[in-house]
Amino acid sequence: MICRKVETNAMTTEVLINVTPQETRVAFVENGVLQEVAIERMRRRGLVGNIYKGKVSRVLPGMEAAFVDIGLEKAAFLHVSDVISQSDVIRAEQVEEEALQRREQSITSLLSEGQEVLVQVVKDPLGTKGARLTTQITIPSRYLVLMPYSETIGISTRIDQTEERDRLRALVEEARGELKHGYILRTAAEAVTSKELTREINFLQRVWHKILEREKTAKPGTCVYYDLPLTKRSLRDMVGEECERVSIDSRETYQSILEFAESYVPEIVDRLSVYTGERPIFELYNVEDEIAKALERKVMLKSGGYLIFDQTESMTTIDVNTGGFVGSRNLEETIYKTNLEAAQAIARQLRLRNLGGIIIIDFIDMGESEHRRQVLRTLEKMLEKDHARCQVCDVSPLGLVEMTRKRTRESLEHILCEPCPYCNGKGYMKTAESACYDLFREILRETRQYDAREVLLLASQEIVDLLLDEESTSLAELQDFIDIPIKYQVESQYIQDQFDVVPV
Repeated sequence: MICRKVETNAMTTEVLINVTPQETRVAFVENGVLQEVAIERMRRRGLVGNIYKGKVSRVLPGMEAAFVDIGLEKAAFLHVSDVISQSDVIRAEQVEEEALQRREQSITSLLSEGQEVLVQVVKDPLGTKGARLTTQITIPSRYLVLMPYSETIGISTRIDQTEERDRLRALVEEARGELKHGYILRTAAEAVTSKELTREINFLQRVWHKILEREKTAKPGTCVYYDLPLTKRSLRDMVGEECERVSIDSRETYQSILEFAESYVPEIVDRLSVYTGERPIFELYNVEDEIAKALERKVMLKSGGYLIFDQTESMTTIDVNTGGFVGSRNLEETIYKTNLEAAQAIARQLRLRNLGGIIIIDFIDMGESEHRRQVLRTLEKMLEKDHARCQVCDVSPLGLVEMTRKRTRESLEHILCEPCPYCNGKGYMKTAESACYDLFREILRETRQYDAREVLLLASQEIVDLLLDEESTSLAELQDFIDIPIKYQVESQYIQDQFDVVPV
C-alpha cells in the first residue's frame, strides 16, 4: 500500500472570535462557509505546548514507556521514542543515526523511577488516556520553532523555491550565534527580513533561558512554560496573508490581541476589528447552526446523498450513501458523482469536527479505476486546506480509503458533549418487549430465591403499558405459575428498559 503525504495550500479566510467569561471560540470561515472551529474553556484549557517539570512515577519495560507525574489527575505517558538525554545535542548530520539509536535503547537505560525530567505535552488527555509527552522540547513563534536540543535547521516544505530556502537557512545560521540551537522555519517566514528573524531568534532564546531558570527552583509537577491562549495562538499559527479580516466581539480581548499583534505579527494589525453589532457574531455568520450540524451523525449532501460518521475510541468510520440521489445517466456515473461530492464534504467535516487518528472512509464501490483515482485525488486536494497533517493511502482491496489526521486536542463532539446517561453512549436501548421478557425472568429468579407474599414491579410507563396490553396474558400465566400476586407501579424517572423487582 502506497501512502501519500498531503501538504497544505494557502486559502482565503475570515476569522471570527467570540469571547465570553466562560469560554473563547474561534471560527475560520472561507467564502462564507464555516470550515473550522476551536473552543477553549477557562476552566479546562488545553495543555498542548505546555512545558512541565515532571517526575517519573513508573517505568514500564514491557511497553518501552514511562508514566510521568506532571501535576495532573492522571499520570502522563512518555514513550522511549520521545526521550532524549537532555545533556545531548543532536547535530544535523547525526539526526537519523541518533533517532535509530533511541529506538534501539531501552526505556530503563534512559529513565528511572523518581527521576526529574523536563517534558512538553504533545497531546491533551483524550478519553481515558492521559496526556502524551516528549522531552524533545519545541517552542513556536510566528516565523520559527526553536529546538533547544538540536542543531538542525529545517524549512517548511511549502516554501518551495530553492533560492529562498537557501537564503533563510543562511540567515538563521548567522543569527543563531554560538548557542547553535536548532530551528524550523515556518511557512510564514517566506520573504521575511534578516532583522525580523534575528529579533525572533533572540526572543526565543530568552524564553528558553527563562524556562531553564524556572526549572531549577520549580517543584516536580509544576508548569514552567504555558503556551499562548487560543486567541493569540490562532493569530500566531493559522492567520496568514490570505486572511482578509479578524473580527473580535470583545473590546478588552481586541485590545489584548492588538498589543500582541503589534509586537509579534505586525502584518495583520490593520486586519483586526471589533464587532459591535447587536446580533451575536456567530449567529450572524450562521456558525451556531453549523456547529449544531457538526454534532449530528448524519450529514446530508446537496445531491441527496449522505454521510454517516461514527466516532469510536480507536478510529472514525465514514460511510457514503447515494440516498435520494438517482442520477441521470447510469449507475456508475451516479456513484461517481456522489463520491466526488462526498470527498469534498468529508475534508470539511474532518476539520470542522476536529477528527483525528485513524479514519476509514467507505466510498460507494466504483467499477472504473479512473473514477477511483479521481475521487482519491479530490479528497487529497481538499485536504490541502487542512492545517493538521494528513496522510492518505490508496484504496484498499476492500474498497476502503485509509487515512490519518494528526490529533492533539479533543474533537468537537468530546468538547461539547458527553455520553448519554440513558444508553451510556451506546446509541440504542432495549425495546420495551425485550425489557418485558427480562422482567419475567427476573421475577422467576426473585421468587425462587425469596419467600415472598407478593411481587412489586417498578417499571417505566412503556413496560407497564405493554404488560397491560399485549403481554397481559403472559403476565397472568406467570402469576398463576408462581402462585403469588404481581403488582406494578409506574416510575416516571425510569427509562424504557429500566425496571426493579421487589419481593414483599
